[in-house]
Amino acid sequence: MIHSVLKRDGRTVSFDISKIEEAICKAMGHSSHGVDFKLANDIASRINSKGNKIMSVEAIQDLVEIELMKSSRKDVAKLYISYRNARSVARKAKTREMFLEIIEAKSNDITRENANMNADTPAGMMMKFASETTKPFVDDYLVDEDIKSAVKNGFLHIHDKDYYPTKSLTCVQHPLDRILGRGFMAGHAESRPAKRIETASIQACISLETAQNEMHGGQAIPAIDFYFAPYVRSTYIEEVKILERFTGDDYSSLYDVEIKDFLVKKCENLVGNEKIVQHAVNRTVGRVHQAMEAFIHNMNTIHSRGGNQVVFSSVNYGTDISAEGRCVIREILHSTYQGVGNNATAIFPIQIWKKKRGVNYLPQDPNYDLYQLAAKVSARRFFPNFLNLDATFNQHESWKADDPLRYNYEVATMGCRTRVFENRFGEKTSIGRGNISFSTINIVGLALESMSEKTLKARLEKFYKLLDDMIEITAKQLHIRYSFQKTALAKQFPLLMSSLWNNTENLKGEDSIESVINQGTLGIGFIGLAECLIALTGQHHGESEEAQKIGLEIVSKMKERADFYSDKYSHNYSVLATPAEGLSGRFTAIDKKKYGELKGITDKEYYTNSNHVPVYYKCSARHKAIIESPYHELTRGGHIFYVEIDGDATHNPEAILDIVDLMDEYNVGYGSINHNRNRCMDCGHENSIENLEKCPKCESENLDKLQRITGYLVGTTTRWNKAKLAELSDRVIHS
Repeated sequence: MIHSVLKRDGRTVSFDISKIEEAICKAMGHSSHGVDFKLANDIASRINSKGNKIMSVEAIQDLVEIELMKSSRKDVAKLYISYRNARSVARKAKTREMFLEIIEAKSNDITRENANMNADTPAGMMMKFASETTKPFVDDYLVDEDIKSAVKNGFLHIHDKDYYPTKSLTCVQHPLDRILGRGFMAGHAESRPAKRIETASIQACISLETAQNEMHGGQAIPAIDFYFAPYVRSTYIEEVKILERFTGDDYSSLYDVEIKDFLVKKCENLVGNEKIVQHAVNRTVGRVHQAMEAFIHNMNTIHSRGGNQVVFSSVNYGTDISAEGRCVIREILHSTYQGVGNNATAIFPIQIWKKKRGVNYLPQDPNYDLYQLAAKVSARRFFPNFLNLDATFNQHESWKADDPLRYNYEVATMGCRTRVFENRFGEKTSIGRGNISFSTINIVGLALESMSEKTLKARLEKFYKLLDDMIEITAKQLHIRYSFQKTALAKQFPLLMSSLWNNTENLKGEDSIESVINQGTLGIGFIGLAECLIALTGQHHGESEEAQKIGLEIVSKMKERADFYSDKYSHNYSVLATPAEGLSGRFTAIDKKKYGELKGITDKEYYTNSNHVPVYYKCSARHKAIIESPYHELTRGGHIFYVEIDGDATHNPEAILDIVDLMDEYNVGYGSINHNRNRCMDCGHENSIENLEKCPKCESENLDKLQRITGYLVGTTTRWNKAKLAELSDRVIHS
């Protein structure tokens, strides 16, 4: 007797004799002699009695063929064999079609899932082959049936599912002082501690690149100004020592001399030690500039992930008020303003200015001049973005202005928006921590399931019940993935689990990472609040006070449940305003097929990112800030505030400062400013002329519009998927 069936995907399920009868009857239905139910039942019974306890699907089908050939219905045997072959071809055809699209470098949602990944290169193709064949394995072996069903029906998305079997974590904020001060092992070589700014710059690049190959998300430096500052001073001392060798004099008394600012000045009219110091300062500034220029260049050219994609890197800076730290900040900004290569805007690292009252925001603050420079650079190069350390939820009770290590208590973010700060299981900090994994709920789909109810009250009751259930499934899915990830051995992540992640000092290669992994966060994301509210109320939160009230209730509910599951599973769950790229169109396509084309909901190619006011909705920047800012306190896993401005921002850096003022006024946590920027792909010329068709410099028509996609820039929109291109065309200016 057969008790269990081994499926093609490796799962074992209970034997169901009716499946055999149904298959035989289905084949008989295509025969001119009709269906013989008794014969089908007899054959199924004989197979059951002859079979082993556990049999594969293929073995059972072989027995069906034999029994049919032995019966009087050989015509059915031929039809059954033909049906089996057709099913086999169909299964292979789906994979074949997908592979051919990758091989032929077709532009579609598979090859354009990630705009910063070039899937047309050999390495990119290999990444996509691996990615697309790994995802079904995860569904079949690593997730429960209710989770698989939620994913299949378009209510849940598991991010970076292709990396799931590797047990890798998402991202980390690099404690660069450990790397630079201790040295580290990367690949087959050991790096000594840094002694000068050039070495610090190179080692920072290597740290980011190495960790990128051990993780599936972004890499960030939380305080690059503080980390690089000591090497500005050591570089200055090195320059003084060069002068000692040149003159034969002893200038050791100048090694630690107070330098108010590292600014280049002429030395002709200076004498004595003052001239020596200024000459060394001038040389140091030049070297710092070159080191920062090299850092930015390397971050746009060093490939990770099999040679296919540059490091998804971010750097935070702005609060070091020392002369050395200010020098680092200034030269990063100068290098960014100048651009890379043929004056192109650097895509990486995503740069983040940490705005803080008393440090760099008001005219009397010591770094205010650098804040003004940051606005000028952002007006031309889109970066830096702005992180508001004064937001109530971004403040740390241990931060003190006179603490030289105060950066440990400053929140830092990833450029796309990921935020890690609060911690139930250790120190509250961004440093040495990151996101473990995250998944996103399609709250639009849940609202569409509730639209059949006639009253708003009934719709909301049904919606909240569905939302509760889906949050429970999502929390469970993240816990299951976490339980799988924590079984990884430290040796699988040689840099991350030796020098970067907190509390890994005593881990040995064969130790599991279970004892340290819980320092990170698990993100419960959401997409399409605007469309969700339209489905429930008829209007989105940008145009209706009632909708805004309900929107805040929805996200507050998510935060409450995230806190509940943090207690239940003992994790750092947080709500994430999902940075959807490929996902923005996936959910929409599923829902459009299921519910039809609904005005304001499924009538576009995309759902609106997270809690944003729809990109097509015309409103002022102030109104947008008023609507979106309350969600930032609720989405501790990450958020971002966008503003689209008109005209040539390079001549109007004050517009950037005005937006940061709005962020300060309305308690916005993190934001960025978008503006029009055209680039000629042949000669590199840039301008802000709208609807430009020909380069005014070389007359080339090979033009591209530099744009931000989900928090980061993309050098060419040809790598955008159709959903994000549709969103781009709908974007309006916020006056």
